[in-house]
Amino acid sequence: MLRLLNVYNLCSLFTTFTEKSLIISHLNKLLKNDCKQLIIEDFNLHHSHWREWRCFTHHTMIDTLLNVITNARLKLLLKSDTITCKAYSQFTMIDLVFSSKKIQFMTCKCKIWINLHQRLNHLSIITKLCLQTISVQLSIQWLWKKMNTEALSAYLQIHLSLNHSLDNKTMMNDRVCKIIKVLQKIIEKSIFLTKSSNQARDFWNQSCFEVIMKSRWLQIIWKTQDTLKVWNEYLKYNDHKNKIIQQMKCAHFRSQMHELSEAFKSIWCFAKWARIESQLSKKLSQFSSLKWSDIDHITTTFKKKIEILQEKFFFSSSQANVNNIAESFISLTVSFNSRITEDEVKQIIRWVKANKASDALDISNRALQASLAELISVLTSLFNACITHKYHLKQFKKTQTIILCKLKKSDYIASKTYRLIALLNIMSKVLKSIMIKRLNDIVETYCMLSNAQMRARCKWFMILMLDLLIN
Repeated sequence: MLRLLNVYNLCSLFTTFTEKSLIISHLNKLLKNDCKQLIIEDFNLHHSHWREWRCFTHHTMIDTLLNVITNARLKLLLKSDTITCKAYSQFTMIDLVFSSKKIQFMTCKCKIWINLHQRLNHLSIITKLCLQTISVQLSIQWLWKKMNTEALSAYLQIHLSLNHSLDNKTMMNDRVCKIIKVLQKIIEKSIFLTKSSNQARDFWNQSCFEVIMKSRWLQIIWKTQDTLKVWNEYLKYNDHKNKIIQQMKCAHFRSQMHELSEAFKSIWCFAKWARIESQLSKKLSQFSSLKWSDIDHITTTFKKKIEILQEKFFFSSSQANVNNIAESFISLTVSFNSRITEDEVKQIIRWVKANKASDALDISNRALQASLAELISVLTSLFNACITHKYHLKQFKKTQTIILCKLKKSDYIASKTYRLIALLNIMSKVLKSIMIKRLNDIVETYCMLSNAQMRARCKWFMILMLDLLIN
């Protein structure tokens, strides 16, 4: 992490200062010895040893600054004889660039840049660093409800021609990877990305929508005709559009102020916000402080929070104690067809909700339902191969686990106020649902469960439980 500090000290170059500078004392608190930091500063202070010939007056405040820089273990990136200010036939070095030891090895250049001249006495300085940047992937939200199902079906018919049999585990894993890649490509081509709606803005109304649409229409006319008359008309209406939107914002703000003034308690909350928090910078969203139990201390560091969550949710599993269960053996022969049919797969895919959260591969249930006609035979052969070879595919074992906070809690410091949700592969959920349905049918058909077992059984309601309890 790189800390960049830009400092400006307002004082005269021709007078000596003996009093303490608030900026330098504040800088002493900001500087840290154990991090990468770069200071770009204009203190307007001069030291006689920097440029002895025809220099400005020596400032006593610079001695305090040098002590602060030395304590923070910073070094000057510019050469010691670099002239950064020329005024009244005098030269000095008052614009400085300091950095920590780690930044010095990353510095490509730090010198005067003559090409960028801003008609001032101060000369511009260019500082170039060679840093390794990390690309942050933005979250993509697809507009599933406006999916082009015709384009999806046509693309699958061309690119999903998988006729060879699945004889081993490697071929099965390759088949799943091929299906996933084809689905991801067609999702990118046939589905639009979601955009922020103007209706989410409080001040937005029909008049704003009308002026925006007319302004866009005039812009299209200017691009097609490219005349000065149309251009002037577009500029004139664009100014009118900005005035209308500004009026709507102002009217909405005044209505909010009127509502706050009428409510007795709200006006004091607003006054407190305006006095304390309105001038502060917006805080970055971060995870709340955590503690394992009521006895433990509150942890604020990122690593400690991860350790608490790992201990809470991903603890080492232990074997269940079955010593208190009586031994019993049931001799029962069950006959059923192990082969999965296309009707079973089709029924399960249609039964699953369409708009549930997608998995880590970003393939939604709606995409699987839209491509059901092209994927039904491929998925059926794949599921039958899993049962034949008694193998669960590698892609089916991958899950995306997300930590969610429980609703309506007083605070979220305790780790027990959070819960997990696992997003599974959509194809693995189809196979899992098929096997669960088959096992439920076998258990209910051959009466493998006692009548006392009520939970997680199909068509067993509370009324039936009360009837059994009374009789």
